[in-house]
Amino acid sequence: MKPAPPPLPGRVWFVLAILLGGMLAVFSPVLPELWTIWWEDSNNSHGLLVPVIAVYLAWIKRDQFRGLAIRSSGWGFGLLVFALLLYLFGLRLHLALPARVALVLTAAGLVWWNFGSAVVRCLWFPLAFLGFMIPVPDTLSGIIAFPLQLFASSASAQLITLLGIPVLREGTMLYFAQAALEVAEACSGIRSMVSYLLLGTLFAHLGGNETGRTQKAILILSTIPLALMVNIVRVVGTGILAAFFGSRVARGFLHEFSGFVVFGLGFLLLWGETALLRRLNGRRAQAAPQGVAASQETV
Repeated sequence: MKPAPPPLPGRVWFVLAILLGGMLAVFSPVLPELWTIWWEDSNNSHGLLVPVIAVYLAWIKRDQFRGLAIRSSGWGFGLLVFALLLYLFGLRLHLALPARVALVLTAAGLVWWNFGSAVVRCLWFPLAFLGFMIPVPDTLSGIIAFPLQLFASSASAQLITLLGIPVLREGTMLYFAQAALEVAEACSGIRSMVSYLLLGTLFAHLGGNETGRTQKAILILSTIPLALMVNIVRVVGTGILAAFFGSRVARGFLHEFSGFVVFGLGFLLLWGETALLRRLNGRRAQAAPQGVAASQETV
């Protein structure tokens, strides 16, 4: 029976507490605004869960890094210095994005500097996963959202027409006999795109060796068309409500509720894709030794 790894020394927990407290103090000028964005902006509400998930991902790896050598790293100190300089640059020019990126880099630099490269190699994914808590900049969101709005409105109008419902599209507006519906920026799909990308990355990582690198890449990249597809389904459903019951019903409770339903549908599709890719990878792994054996017999 393999002996249990030794528990983490008390000094490690003490150092972690000191580092966390110091980082929160240094970044106190930007943390309240970041919290407000997470709490009030539905496009970035997933940021509330990202630190919790990252801590959990680090915790489940505790048996792996307990036996690792803990030593200081000059590379980590260099990353920490760069992160703090980036943070000062963001504060000086009142730029939110550099300051928020610096928050994530500072967390990685502190771990790397105080615990060494071996620990960082073990915890690289939880540290990198913290990047998902950075809100999408409004400028980037605006650039991406408008083409997505046009695509969603065009595809939705074609599908609604195929269902036998008359609709006229002008830009991002859908006109029905008794109602008009706008495919707003919130309905462009960029919100669900970031959420599904987060979930796809998380599923790919948790798949471990059961999911190959190619399957992981497919899973992560598929989150983009998945987000577009489920968003079009939502717009089509809202358009049908507007055609038969008017825009008031389409924009009311059912519209908000449909967002949760459609996101749940996308989650199930992503989970099903993960299970399918894992099964295919398992079959390929089982078939590989048989193929090798057959080739040896032939020779």
